[in-house]
Amino acid sequence: MIWGKSAEVRNGETEHDLDMLEDSILVQRAQAGDREAFGELIRRHRRQVYGYAQILTQESFLAEDIVQDALIRAFLHLGTLVDVARFLPWLHRIVRNQAYSRLRRDPILKESPFSSLQRSGEEGDPTGVVWSNLDDILHRVSRSFAEHANTSANPEVHLMRRQLHEMITSLLSCLSKRERQIFESHFFEHLSPQEIAKLFSLSPANVYQILSRSRKKVAKERIRIVVDQYITERKDLGALKTNLLPKTATFHAPGTWTSVGWAFYRMLSFTDQQLSLPMVMGLTGQAFRMTICHNDVHIAGPTMYSFRDILARGLQNIGWSSRIVETPNMQDGPGENASLLDPALLTAAAKEKRPIQEKLPAALDLIHRSIDRGIPVLSWDLFIPEFGVIYGYDDEQRILTAMACMQDDKLPYDHLGRGTLEELFILALEERTEKDLRSMFRDALMMILDHYHGIESPTDRGERGLRAYDVWIDAFHGGKIEPNGNAYNMEVVQDARRLAAEFLREICAKWQGDGESYKRMRALSAEAAQVYQQMSEELQELVVLFPFPAGGDPNSVVNLERAVKVLQSVKALEEQAVSLLEQMNAAIA
Repeated sequence: MIWGKSAEVRNGETEHDLDMLEDSILVQRAQAGDREAFGELIRRHRRQVYGYAQILTQESFLAEDIVQDALIRAFLHLGTLVDVARFLPWLHRIVRNQAYSRLRRDPILKESPFSSLQRSGEEGDPTGVVWSNLDDILHRVSRSFAEHANTSANPEVHLMRRQLHEMITSLLSCLSKRERQIFESHFFEHLSPQEIAKLFSLSPANVYQILSRSRKKVAKERIRIVVDQYITERKDLGALKTNLLPKTATFHAPGTWTSVGWAFYRMLSFTDQQLSLPMVMGLTGQAFRMTICHNDVHIAGPTMYSFRDILARGLQNIGWSSRIVETPNMQDGPGENASLLDPALLTAAAKEKRPIQEKLPAALDLIHRSIDRGIPVLSWDLFIPEFGVIYGYDDEQRILTAMACMQDDKLPYDHLGRGTLEELFILALEERTEKDLRSMFRDALMMILDHYHGIESPTDRGERGLRAYDVWIDAFHGGKIEPNGNAYNMEVVQDARRLAAEFLREICAKWQGDGESYKRMRALSAEAAQVYQQMSEELQELVVLFPFPAGGDPNSVVNLERAVKVLQSVKALEEQAVSLLEQMNAAIA
């Protein structure tokens, strides 16, 4: 094998001579073509990287295959390793990447939750620490301090502890001298806040405040370090670069008020699946959605749903699987209306003050992988709480290039998830399964009817589907509608129904066949298209009456009476349309 070791070593050296050399010297020799030097490196570290692969895969034979592949890759790409002192971390990363690749590719191994893989991967770090968990860091270093007196003579254990302490030292460098003393007294010496208060002549309340503030600082510093490690990893693997995808024609095409439909349309334009905007909006269900918040008709209504469930299902309708990185608090509530916030809260300076997201390293990895495959990713709240696409990155500057709601701009890596709602959601197209129009339309109809009938993840902040009209009408009667949010909802729903009509007309045109069932489907889709077109035209009156962003005066008696009358008429049309969709669903089943 290429990393095998012969008994005779060139230039009169013996195996013992190579044993005495440091890793960095061996790396330099191996980079110059010395196979024996590379073989010595592998002899030293093979057991450790095999153990690491076992942690990642939980399967010994697969771990052996991964290690073999990783060693070949390491041998072939050793010349890309810039810092020769970092050979072992570099090798660990190659093993990890190979393991991730195999686990994603193998249909049986995919049964393992990806979150478990990530967690195991972190536990495979030479320090033994799960770096994504601050509590684990603090627990381990505390235990390490306690065991310091009984330090093992094992050099590997000694190295692990040294690396752990170096990491903690780096983490705590973000604290002032007083903060660090109090932090260490509590977490490492296990003193109570009351004991610390006496020790430092402070009140217990002050100690609690300092501990809380310090913990937030350390958590933020930890994520910054993890991102630094991620970028260093890319550099070590020779992947550090700039990649800006060229804009397709759809970037400049007329869009839609439904920002996720806009984003899907542009993402798909980078694939071989070329769909029109109405087809994207219809097949993903977005052209038929409506969610109205109680009382004030909040601006967040159109995006108040489970992104993971609805967006992934919509993409499945057209044959795409997806991979998602998100924060756990997604869509807990409508949040504040970004249109009415102080502009200072939307600035880069404001983002800097907000916590860095725990999921940032995973999000960056997903972004890099997708863009390197030639496909942008969908992201939430890049500049405002709407959807957009990220289509470029610059590792040296740590800058993303993104477009959202016609704003084409740059965004620092660590500003992801630090918008006004402090939410992170990244979605990438993963794999495509070929589906014919019949299958796509059948799945879309089922999703659309589920929405109309309220069969989705519940929300107590608003109502969706047909019942949303009653909430909207009640809000007008209540007289507390927020003009900006109401006007935005009007624009989104009117535009969506316009695209629903175009979608159904396109379905009618594409539904080829001479049988009675084909003729019936064409007739139903044509009739439904006319109903949605009428809805769009009637809603246009309210779009004019309540112009976005000012919103007009929705709470005046004259305006609310007119709005209620239009909404009642549109609801009746929507019920008629749902009946037609149900007939189509029965015919296509």
